[in-house]
Amino acid sequence: MKNNAVLLGHRFSIAPMLDWTDKHCRYFHRLLSQHAVLYTEMVTTGAIIHGSGDYLAFNEEEHPLVLQLGGSNPVDMAHCAKLAQQRGYDAVNINVGCPSDRVQNGMFGACLMAQPQLVADCIKAMQDAVDIPVTVKTRIGIDDSDDYQFLQDFVAAVADAGCQQLIIHARKAWLKGLSPKENREVPPLNYQRVYQLKQDFPQLDISINGGIKTLQQAREQLQYLDGVMVGREAYSNPLLLSEVDALIYGSTALPLTPQQVVQQMLPYIERQMQQGARFWHIARHMLGLFQGVPGARQWRRLLSEKGHLADATPELMLQALALIKPLDNLTN
Repeated sequence: MKNNAVLLGHRFSIAPMLDWTDKHCRYFHRLLSQHAVLYTEMVTTGAIIHGSGDYLAFNEEEHPLVLQLGGSNPVDMAHCAKLAQQRGYDAVNINVGCPSDRVQNGMFGACLMAQPQLVADCIKAMQDAVDIPVTVKTRIGIDDSDDYQFLQDFVAAVADAGCQQLIIHARKAWLKGLSPKENREVPPLNYQRVYQLKQDFPQLDISINGGIKTLQQAREQLQYLDGVMVGREAYSNPLLLSEVDALIYGSTALPLTPQQVVQQMLPYIERQMQQGARFWHIARHMLGLFQGVPGARQWRRLLSEKGHLADATPELMLQALALIKPLDNLTN
């Protein structure tokens, strides 16, 4: 690895998700876990280089934080990696897993599995430009190119280029005929194939992604692999993250209760709204916080019905919080 970057400890990470893992979501997740590695949603090189917005903005509290890049032009990828390092990101990840049509048309995402040399060229160019780790997130195959040899050849190419850390979504992707949502659910999971990769490339740091819903399942995966990436469950049941530091990292620090998380989010919401954010931009990430707790449905309903209104303020969150039944009162 040319740039001698120190790999990011990656035992547990939260998957990048388009239109979801924005800075508000990441700030919220960081309150729940101090150690989980956070990812941006995928940002294209075109947006960063030519877009009018600031696509690299984040809160300092979010570290450790990885920028996921979409692109396939080595010069542009290197330029964006350099910008990411200048802004303070801890690593840059290349998206070789997203199967959506708009991604394929831009010549990045899962279709790049068919062009391992191009991915290798991007890795080399990026590593020449930065001192932070350059990593890859990919699938186990695409379309009819889904045997183990295809995956092994791809991983060998990116490893030879200097990539030392991979996240493998343990499903193949159908580039035609399935929606991105279906591609997360329809192709069967094949964890054994990822385990085989680790055996064949023991020098690589390999994380697994796909279908992991509990921290017990995560711990089972860590018997075979270096890390686990959780996606959907972190959004639908974010309180899961409050046990990550203890169960995955061995931390003895007490996690925040969901009520404490809400209280700590209030000043953040106020600051962000003063800078132009709408209440709903932030509150939408918190809907599942009280899953399984008495009053959770009323919490979701109030925030969902009134949170998107233009005049919604942090006061609405306090009103919603009042609908949650304190667990200690239930036993008294």
